[in-house]
Amino acid sequence: SGGELVIDVAPVCMTFEDYFAGFSADSHPSFAVSPAIGRMDRRGGEVTTLTVSCNPQGQAGSFSGGLVINLPEDNSKICYKITANVF
Repeated sequence: SGGELVIDVAPVCMTFEDYFAGFSADSHPSFAVSPAIGRMDRRGGEVTTLTVSCNPQGQAGSFSGGLVINLPEDNSKICYKITANVF
């Protein structure tokens, strides 16, 4: 079975920003993020909580993925490297 990881992302922009979160194309397909679309607070405001899940569907091994939070209005992105060791 899979597991979940909760990530609190601190806001980095001067204004409220829409975001789109997802995994890079070279990431293991068992990873997902929720919510994938939302609005991030401005700098100094409340964190945005994202939940990363891994559903390996019976596979075992070390899976990695690149979580990308795209902030298109600010022309920036926040990236995390995620690794799941599945037995």
